[in-house]
Amino acid sequence: MNTADLGLPVDVPSTALFTDHYELTMLQAALKAGTADRRSVFEVFTRRLPEGRRYGVVAGTGRVLDAVENFRFDADVLGFLRERNVVNEETLEWLAAYRFSGDVWGYPEGEVYFPGSPIMRVEGSFAECVLLETVILSILNHDSAIAAAASRMASAAGERPLIEMGARRTHELAAVAASRAAYVGGFATTSDLAAGFRYGIPTVGTSAHAFTLLHDNERDAFQAQVDSLGRNTTLLVDTYDVTAAVRTAVEVAGPELGAVRIDSGDLLLVAHRVRQQLDELGAVNTKIVVTSDLDEYAIASLAAAPVDAYGVGTQLVTGSGHPTCSMVYKLVARAESADPKAPLVPVAKKSSGGKTSIGGRKWAARRVDGDGVAEAEVIGTGAVPAELADRQLLVELVKGGEVVAREPLDVVRDRHAVARGNLPLSATQLSRGEAVIPTEYVHLRSGS
Repeated sequence: MNTADLGLPVDVPSTALFTDHYELTMLQAALKAGTADRRSVFEVFTRRLPEGRRYGVVAGTGRVLDAVENFRFDADVLGFLRERNVVNEETLEWLAAYRFSGDVWGYPEGEVYFPGSPIMRVEGSFAECVLLETVILSILNHDSAIAAAASRMASAAGERPLIEMGARRTHELAAVAASRAAYVGGFATTSDLAAGFRYGIPTVGTSAHAFTLLHDNERDAFQAQVDSLGRNTTLLVDTYDVTAAVRTAVEVAGPELGAVRIDSGDLLLVAHRVRQQLDELGAVNTKIVVTSDLDEYAIASLAAAPVDAYGVGTQLVTGSGHPTCSMVYKLVARAESADPKAPLVPVAKKSSGGKTSIGGRKWAARRVDGDGVAEAEVIGTGAVPAELADRQLLVELVKGGEVVAREPLDVVRDRHAVARGNLPLSATQLSRGEAVIPTEYVHLRSGS
């Protein structure tokens, strides 16, 4: 696998160190205790949605599959662990041969989720599963947060396209992952070339204010851009005076000018004025693109404005106020012994403070009404009720250590659009509220 697919520098040989120190010390202690080989089931879920959000979006699954496949302790990694005395030689020897050989099930990427949804289930020995906790959570928490923000923005934008422009507002590698997640959530394009290269996302971009300031006057800047990129380009018109710039832009490019971009001011007012001016100048097909610290609320406020596309940066790549989904990775069942045939025993954290968990290997299904609209997220252990058998959400992602469910990003993007469309209409409301459908637990029992 090419590590570039993970949004990593090409000289990073492994994802094995994308983990916490204590994952390896737990491994060492379990190996010594003879419990490391006990068959175990871990689940990823969140106890609650970010405040005010009505649904979550599963994103990053494809990156998780790549990370699991590339989780290898090569000579350099082992040398680092030895030098830092993280674990003993017996554990290093075990790590040298590490290859995940278990199974992974999960919600298909792009699907929506709710509190308690077991969006990913990892099964295998305790030793091989516990090592994956940090890397799985870091990917899913980040990407799902960005995708959820993108989904809300896409709902607010309606049929108008969204451009992801957040590369300069976050870590360079996070920017690539954020662009991918935004595409899943409904964005149409990105300004980030690395995201385009690695994930095939369409890229767009023309010029910034610096290009206008480089030239002796605005006309020279516009002329240079049109001469190079053609009349269908997008000219940035708010460096000096918007009205003068629009007039100059049409004089230079003619009525065939592709678009103008507005990056400051009262966007609602300015967009109306620019639209009127463009029409009066005969540029009736010239589009208007707006940027400038947009979020879903600002986009919604521009619904009645003559705007054709939105460019979103900071608020998108920071999850529009919720940069994580607070997902956790918990052991929910483990075998009574290292015997492969030993039965699974449900286990769960029972401490106070709102961090309790529900034990047992779970299934999940979404109950719908007569019109096909979701009405409940149903979670249970044991047998799946017959009426929910064809509504199950988890699919097999990894079988016996082999990835079995890679899919094109456009498939994921389309899946999300369908999943969001099957939620109650109130899911698209931007006002704060509870999860749009309830989570129901059924058939929970002491065995699993």
